[in-house]
Amino acid sequence: MAAEPSEPLSDSDLLARHVAGEPDAFGELVRRHRDRLWAVALRTLGDREEAADAVQDALVSAFRAAHTFRGQSAVTTWLHRITVNACLDRVRKAATRKTSPVDDTERFEQLLEPHESAEAPAERQDLHRELLAALATLPAEQRAALVLVDMQGYPVAEAARILEVPTGTVKSRCARGRARLAPLLTHLRSEGAEAGGPTAERNRTPRPSVPPASRPKDAGTSDPAAVKGGGGRT
Repeated sequence: MAAEPSEPLSDSDLLARHVAGEPDAFGELVRRHRDRLWAVALRTLGDREEAADAVQDALVSAFRAAHTFRGQSAVTTWLHRITVNACLDRVRKAATRKTSPVDDTERFEQLLEPHESAEAPAERQDLHRELLAALATLPAEQRAALVLVDMQGYPVAEAARILEVPTGTVKSRCARGRARLAPLLTHLRSEGAEAGGPTAERNRTPRPSVPPASRPKDAGTSDPAAVKGGGGRT
């Protein structure tokens, strides 16, 4: 009689096994969470190379600091916190070099997933570029909050745990970020209203939206450094 398949290990069990020396445990954590970590990094930084470096730095840090995890939050929250901090460090360093992805149209072309670039209508691609370009004008803290709440769909409370700030701070950062985005995106809402007619205008929500993160296919690697150059993609 065949044995029943065992329940998959929890994230905390995998992290504990990694600390205990099991070689494949951390790789399984990477496999489970790298797609969302990559999406957060990509949309926070606006550049594939920078995002790949940030995720790689974060995973290396998590790999080395696993023994410090005390279970006061979920493992996924802990991983996201490390990743967001790595991204914010890069945003602040980039600011000192006075570079901005807003000035580089090609960089925003690369933010579209390969399947989306090939299949999505040109109008949708233009919308993505304009929304992401507008997002990149925000201060790093506002951008990180909007990426987590509006793009990744995290509840405000979870975003607050990731960013290690009060929920009121996340709400405030999101509100200020949306207010700054609104004048940059007004023409997009106007164009949508013309296309959708009066009913579409009545039903339109007042706050600007940002494109949701797509879920790339699992590449199946267990090496935390494999995100370099592709965010864990093949």
